[in-house]
Amino acid sequence: MDHWLKAGLLELQEYLRMVGKAARACVTRPFYYRDVVEQLDIIGVGSMTVVLLTGMFTGMVLALQSGITLDQFGARSMVGRLVSASMVKELGPVLTALMVAGRVGSGIAAELGSMMVTDQIAALRALGTDPIRKLVLPRILAGLIMVPFLTCISVAVGLLGAWLITITQLKVASGVYWNSVVLGLYVQDVWMGLIKPFFLGFAIVSIG
Repeated sequence: MDHWLKAGLLELQEYLRMVGKAARACVTRPFYYRDVVEQLDIIGVGSMTVVLLTGMFTGMVLALQSGITLDQFGARSMVGRLVSASMVKELGPVLTALMVAGRVGSGIAAELGSMMVTDQIAALRALGTDPIRKLVLPRILAGLIMVPFLTCISVAVGLLGAWLITITQLKVASGVYWNSVVLGLYVQDVWMGLIKPFFLGFAIVSIG
C-alpha cells in the first residue's frame, strides 16, 4: 500500500513540475511558433470530422428523444430550449473532449514515449533544447486553443442537427425552434460552456 501511495505522489509531483515548467516557458524565450501551428493542425483540424459527426448526431438524437417525451405534455415547442441548454452546458464540451482525448491523447503519449525510448529527448537536451519548451508547451497551447474552438463548432452543428429533426420529424416551425433555443440560454450557461473546454483541453494534453 505504501509503495503505491509513494508512486502516486511521485507521479503527481512530476506532473506538477512539468506543468510549472511549461507555464514558465510561456513567458520566456525562445518560443517555437511553428511547433504550435503544427499541433493546432494535428489537434484541431485533424479532429474536426469526428467532432462534427458527434455533434450532429448528438443534437439529432437529443431533439428526437426529448421531442417524443415533451409531446406527451403538449410542450413539443420547448425542444429547442432543452437541446440548447444540454449542448452548451454539458454534452458539447464533454463529448468534444472525449473525442479529442480518444484521438489525440493516446497519440501524444505514444509519440513522446517513443521519443523517450529512442533517446530523441536526450538528444534535444544534448543540443541545448528544452524538451518542455519544444515538445510539451506547443501541445498544451494547442489544446487550450483548439478544444474550446471545436466545442463551439460541435454545439453549433448539434443545434443545426436538432433543428433538422425538429422541422422534419416533430413538425415544429423553424422560428419557434430558434426562439426556444435563445430562451433556453442564460449568460452563466454560456460562460460555463466556454470555460469548461479550457480545463478539459489542458487536462487531455498535459496528462497525455
